[in-house]
Amino acid sequence: MIKEISTIQEQIRTVALSCGRDPSTITLCAATKMQSDDTIRQAIKNGIMVCGENRVQELMAHLETNVYQGAEVHFIGHLQTNKVKQVVGNVSLIHSVGSEKLVDAIEKEAEKQGICQDILIEVNIAGEESKSGIPPQQLNALVDKIGELTHVRLRGLMAIPPICRYPEDNKSSFSTMYQLFVDIQQNITHNCNEINCLSMGMSGDFECAIREGATLVRVGTALFGQRPQSYIKYNE
Repeated sequence: MIKEISTIQEQIRTVALSCGRDPSTITLCAATKMQSDDTIRQAIKNGIMVCGENRVQELMAHLETNVYQGAEVHFIGHLQTNKVKQVVGNVSLIHSVGSEKLVDAIEKEAEKQGICQDILIEVNIAGEESKSGIPPQQLNALVDKIGELTHVRLRGLMAIPPICRYPEDNKSSFSTMYQLFVDIQQNITHNCNEINCLSMGMSGDFECAIREGATLVRVGTALFGQRPQSYIKYNE
């Protein structure tokens, strides 16, 4: 794993420099879905600064064993409203906020805890029925709603483009996401300086995502390898 981490970090550095970007402005988020405590600890020890969890149950289990010491924790998976109270306050950033209902639930729980929860709006950039996220045409309305709240802070956007055969096939989706990201930075006034995260790109296409403007890439398989099939079948 040590080799894989340094290899991914070097890939990020190389592609950033190739398109005139500062590598330090791009965050590597290790997607730690189904990883053991020991694996996550080893990853953090060897340079991972941000861990992203997909499942509330796994997040809570790892928090109980203090696995994330030395790293930020993000929630990057689909979040149901009935799980909000377990996530709010336990992660520094929630990536997958794609509805007014979920925003309201996060605001309510954050108010109870007396905190302000940072979030990203998830955009369903390709209009896929199988994926969550808000349609691009509804983005501005949700941005405006969040701007009226006191316990939720918008930090940017997130997207999961369609599965493609070749990484460059998602160039158009990434480019559209970047334009939406720039637009909301320019069009709002309440916290425009804090909107600095564009979360897009995973193991197979993070280099393309960086070239199109991603500031955070979520990498799992390229760091940890394929998940055991028996584990996947049993848990999914």
